[in-house]
Amino acid sequence: MAPKAPVISVAVVEQTAFVKVPGRANFSTSVDFKTLIAELRSAGVNHFVLDLGECITMDSTFLGVLAGLALRNSDGKEIDADGQKLKLDLLNPNPRVADLLDNLGVVHLFNVIHQPTNPCTAIFEPVTSDRPAPSKEELSRNCLEAHEVLMRINPDNIPKFKEVTKFLAEDLRKMKEEGK
Repeated sequence: MAPKAPVISVAVVEQTAFVKVPGRANFSTSVDFKTLIAELRSAGVNHFVLDLGECITMDSTFLGVLAGLALRNSDGKEIDADGQKLKLDLLNPNPRVADLLDNLGVVHLFNVIHQPTNPCTAIFEPVTSDRPAPSKEELSRNCLEAHEVLMRINPDNIPKFKEVTKFLAEDLRKMKEEGK
């Protein structure tokens, strides 16, 4: 039996959410992560500290979701009811994740912090959801949007993701046709 994927956990202190992203931050966890951020934003959280100290690797979809959150914020489109902009810190990314941020040209969107311990002393709770696992269509749409964001942010990413986005767009079109 395959080992169960590590669970994202969160601790909320006032308007700051500390989110631990262990193991592999990838396309399959990115939908739940995006949902978590939206729920916390609607509850008034405007500062997110993503603890990446236990994150082994991050794929381009997860990074595209993160970049999309940061990009919407820098455009001023994602502001909560109190007029607060989202603040997104990345805590202790390992060299592999740091290289990915740099190589895909998105590191400037984040406040990257390196310190030996997590500044949060609150108890982290595993993120659980009653919603069903994301459908293939939802995963594909999320992957497509994430890669389109990465290409918009940095034109050097276009050759890297052009074929992937073309495939995902075609796959989504086929799914919609079959669903009619």
